[in-house]
Amino acid sequence: MTSTPSTRFDGPRPRLLISAFVMNTSSHIMGGQWRRPEAQQHRFNELQLWVDLARQLEDAKFDAIFFADVVGLYGDYDGGWASLLKKGLQVPSNDPLILLSALATGTREIGLAATSSVIQSHPFQFARQMSTLDHISGGRVAWNIVTSVLENAHRNFNATELTKHDERYDWADEYVEAAYKLWEGSWADDALLRDKETGVHADPEKVSKIYHRGPRYSIDGPHLAAPSPQRTPVLFQAGSSGRGQQFCAANAEATFTLAPSTEVAAKYTAAVREQAVAAGRHPDDVKFLQGMHFVVGGTEAEANRKADELEDSLDIEALLAHVGGGFGVDLGGLPLDTPLGDLETEGSQGHLTAIRASVRGGNPTLRDIALYRSRANRVVGTPDQIADRLEQWQDAGIDGINIINQTIPGSYTDFIDGVLPELRSRGLAQTGYAPGTLREKLFGAGPRLNGRHPAAAFRGAFTEFSAAAENQPATVTAQS
Repeated sequence: MTSTPSTRFDGPRPRLLISAFVMNTSSHIMGGQWRRPEAQQHRFNELQLWVDLARQLEDAKFDAIFFADVVGLYGDYDGGWASLLKKGLQVPSNDPLILLSALATGTREIGLAATSSVIQSHPFQFARQMSTLDHISGGRVAWNIVTSVLENAHRNFNATELTKHDERYDWADEYVEAAYKLWEGSWADDALLRDKETGVHADPEKVSKIYHRGPRYSIDGPHLAAPSPQRTPVLFQAGSSGRGQQFCAANAEATFTLAPSTEVAAKYTAAVREQAVAAGRHPDDVKFLQGMHFVVGGTEAEANRKADELEDSLDIEALLAHVGGGFGVDLGGLPLDTPLGDLETEGSQGHLTAIRASVRGGNPTLRDIALYRSRANRVVGTPDQIADRLEQWQDAGIDGINIINQTIPGSYTDFIDGVLPELRSRGLAQTGYAPGTLREKLFGAGPRLNGRHPAAAFRGAFTEFSAAAENQPATVTAQS
C-alpha cells in the first residue's frame, strides 16, 4: 500500500524515526503489566534481557533504544511511599549509563539514548562519561536532558525542596553550556597524535582549559576525553512547558512529546519550530518523536480484544501514583470521580496542561487521569489502520515515534512483525542503516552538531591562559 497524500510535504513522505522507549525497571509507564505471564520486564536486573531486546530492535532497524530514568521516588501515594515499593513504580531502577556501556559492545548500529538529569552528576564528570560511551560505541550515543520533577530526587542531591520550575531550566542552561565547552572547545580535532617516533602523545598547543565560571559550577578543564566521533552526543529533550519549549528550541536535536491529539501536536511542533528560528536555528533542526503504544491485530476485532485484555491488567493505582508523583500531589485514598480542580504545581507542568486539554471542560477526574495515561497515546488496529494513523501524526508535525511498551519484548515483537512491513511498503520505515554515527544516521548530515547550534560557538573559542590567570574567570569569545 502506498502512502496517502500529505498536507505537510511537497514530495514523498520521509521515513519515520523509530525508537523504543524503555526503562531499566519492572514498571515503567503502564503500571501492573509486569505481572502478565508473557511479560519479561521483571527480569530487568538481567543483562541478557536488554542485550536480546537491543539486538531484536537492531535487526528490525530501529533508530534507537531510549532509556528513561529517575533519581528519586515519586511523591507519596495514599499517605506515604510504601505503596511505590509494593507496586514497583520505577523502584528499584538501575543506572542506564552503566547498561549502555554493555549494550554498546553487544550491538553495532542502533542508537543508544540515556536520560540524565542536571541534578545528578557534575557536568565535568557527565561529559567525560558520555564521551567515553561515544568512543566505545563508535558514535552512537544520545543524551535526553531532563531537570527532574521529583522532589525526592532533588532531596537526594543536597536540596531541601524541589527547585522551582523555571529555575531548573536556568540550571540546565548553565549545565549544557559547561558540557558544550568541554565537548566542543577543549580539544582540536588533530590534538591527539600518539606519535611513537617523536614520543609526543598530544599537542598541548591544541588542547585548552575552559575556565567555566557560573552560578553553580566552576570548571577549569581541560576535558579529559579526546574528541569522540560525535563530540557532543545527539541531544534529546522533553520539556513541554513554556520555559521547557524555549530550552528545547535552543538546544534539542530531537524532542520526545506526549501530545494527546494531532491537533495539540500541530500547535506544539509549530511553536517550537518558530522558537528555534528565533534562536538562530532552522525549523527542521528539531525533530519530534511522539510517545505511543500500539495494540496490533490481524483484524480490528482482534486488536480491540487485545486492548481490552491489556487494560484489564493495568494497575489503576500505580498509574495515579505515577501521574501524581510527577505533579508532586498525593492522589491516593480519593474516589476516582474526584475532580483535579485548580491544581498548581512546581512539577510536570506541561503534562498537567496536556491532561486538562484532553478532557472537555478542562477539569479531569482521577479516573480521567488514569485513562489518559493508558489510552491517550495508544493506537489500536490492524497494521494498515495504524500506518494510516501515523501518517496523520506526520501531517501534524511529528517526525517519528518513541514506542512505549506494555510488555517486553512482546510490545516490540508485535510492532516489528505486524506494523513494520506495512510501514516499509509505504516508505515510512528504513530497511537498513546509513553509515556513520547516530547523528549521521538520524539526520543525514555530518557527525557533529551543525553550525547553527549554540554549542558550535565554543569550537576553537578558548585561548591560552597564563599560569597567573588560572584562578581568574575566563573570557570566552565565540568565533563566527
